Amino acid sequence: MNKKELFENIKRKKSFLCVGLDTDIRKIPPHLLQEEDPIFVFNKAIIDATAPYCVAYKPNLAFYESMGVAGMIAFEKTVAYIRTTYPDQFIIADAKRGDIGNTSALYARSFFEHAKVDAVTVSPYMGEDSVKPFLAYNGWVILLALTSNTGSKDFQLTEDADGLCLFEKVLLRSQEWSSDEQMMYVVGATQGSMFLKIRKYAPHHFLLVPGVGAQGGSLEEVCKYGMNEQCGLLVNASRAIIFADKTASFAETASYEAIKIQQEMKLYLQF
Repeated sequence: MNKKELFENIKRKKSFLCVGLDTDIRKIPPHLLQEEDPIFVFNKAIIDATAPYCVAYKPNLAFYESMGVAGMIAFEKTVAYIRTTYPDQFIIADAKRGDIGNTSALYARSFFEHAKVDAVTVSPYMGEDSVKPFLAYNGWVILLALTSNTGSKDFQLTEDADGLCLFEKVLLRSQEWSSDEQMMYVVGATQGSMFLKIRKYAPHHFLLVPGVGAQGGSLEEVCKYGMNEQCGLLVNASRAIIFADKTASFAETASYEAIKIQQEMKLYLQF
């Protein structure tokens, strides 16, 4: 999916919601545990309930890898289900990969050739040769820039002698590798007015924004400081949607929570 198609979906659905499929086997409704593949059954119900109100899904690989082979099968089935049933959805593998070139090339092959996702989150901290293999594909690289966790200040906000933060260096240098047609950045919703700095260096890029909902980030602030002329935002909500209810009505509740966020997003979209 290219940038224009993503923007058209946002305009059509009046939404820039990304639903995070952070599916923890220990948190899904207990009655699903009797299923042969409880993770996929849970994901399928969540997807069917929320697809009209979002434009993207983001399975986090840690939740699937933690279950070994069974978890990875559920991940692949989930991606395939979205791809065939809701082809207008943007699929992000939240994998946070990034290694020496030949290893990154295999990670890229895994996600873009085998799983067939639209985008992969990538750590930039091993430099250009660790990112370039992902850019060799007709897919998106979403680089970690300024994350939502409290530990982001340990390194990302450290300044050099010229007062430039590490995350600012990431933004500046990475734009030498690709354009806003193939690269996005992760910026946490908890960063608030720091979005002004992000937009100073990356005015036209899409930003993947986690941290709204359970982590306490403000959608209003994200839109105020981070939205651009093509929206430029994919705001992720995970736990606030998928684990809002642990009863047999979990899918209906997820739908309700997604609608609430979509309706708020609609207020900020002026397209």
